[in-house]
Amino acid sequence: MKNRPQTIQLFLPDGSPTSIKEAEITNRLVKAVFFPRNKLKEVSVRELVHFTGVYFLFGVTEESKPLVYIGEGEDCYTRILEHNRKKDFWTHCVVVATKTNDYNKADSKFLEHYCLEKTIAVGRYEIHNDTGSKKPSLSESREHDLLDNFGTIKILLATLGYPLFEEKRKANTTKEHFYCKTKEISSKGELNDDGFLIYKGGTCVLKESSKSPEWVTRLRKKLLNQEVLKEVNGVLIFQKDEIFNSPSAAAVTVLGRAANGWTSWKDINNNTLDKIKRGN
Repeated sequence: MKNRPQTIQLFLPDGSPTSIKEAEITNRLVKAVFFPRNKLKEVSVRELVHFTGVYFLFGVTEESKPLVYIGEGEDCYTRILEHNRKKDFWTHCVVVATKTNDYNKADSKFLEHYCLEKTIAVGRYEIHNDTGSKKPSLSESREHDLLDNFGTIKILLATLGYPLFEEKRKANTTKEHFYCKTKEISSKGELNDDGFLIYKGGTCVLKESSKSPEWVTRLRKKLLNQEVLKEVNGVLIFQKDEIFNSPSAAAVTVLGRAANGWTSWKDINNNTLDKIKRGN
């Protein structure tokens, strides 16, 4: 679905941009409340966190992608208090409900189930849930209403810094595709809002150069441990789309040596990423 212009309203109850935030698209029913874990007591006065809805607990580890736990509750705050006692990984939370507390238990269960499915499909975050979520039985019309609400949830989460449901691939034409290759290997990708994305199926050299910086070896080892890369017939192959924070980080992974990503990635006409995107 093509993006369209949106106006997002953010309210900072205590005036701090890193503390509690309320986010909404003013003409939509759904609203989100973001808060750091250390503001769990303070956020309790926000009415919406006590409504029926879905919530997202976010955290990070050095070993994996960012983590998320997706849950639902008839009083989300009560459920989050339980997680505060039992779960260590999370640092921030987002609660999503309607401004008028219109959701019932079946609605929140449906959104939880759908959000878990979409998180797995997109693959940006590792899910911390121990079990799946069973899809409840709803009327066809109600499902469509909730899917429409999901579109708002997707936008609000990304606006708050959690692009949980944003598709990794953004390139719309072959002109936006770039390649990094040698005689033995070739990878294809794109420059996007998150950094540089290498597509599933791209190949990398098997061994790093003896002069390769230590961080290159660590990065590739991490990707092997996460099964993003897999050795097949003397090369490493990307098993899924993978986002890197820069073109150079992507290039060194493919080439196994120090490299300038802005000149290593080239389009189908052999123009460098640097020339196409920076005019150099």
